[in-house]
Amino acid sequence: MADNALLVKWDKPAFIAFQKIYDHIRKDSPINAEKVKQEILAITKSLADYPERYPPDKFKTNNTGNYRAFEKYSYRVAYVYNGSEIRILRIRHVKQEPLRY
Repeated sequence: MADNALLVKWDKPAFIAFQKIYDHIRKDSPINAEKVKQEILAITKSLADYPERYPPDKFKTNNTGNYRAFEKYSYRVAYVYNGSEIRILRIRHVKQEPLRY
């Protein structure tokens, strides 16, 4: 990682939701839970290299383009990039009612 790499931080509610998702999947399949966890963490860490890789978040009202989102394993991860850090804001299953924010 470069010295000038961006920081990737998780908001507490997003991290708690991620833990609940992991626990829920783990009840049926510890292997799949670990796979989902590792893939999502790898993607969020890679955001530091190219934060604009994913499209602007269509559920963010008045989005100027700094709120973005990606989907992996039917989970949607929303984040904001402010130029100096990336903050993971939420993670939800794609079948949940979308929340505008």
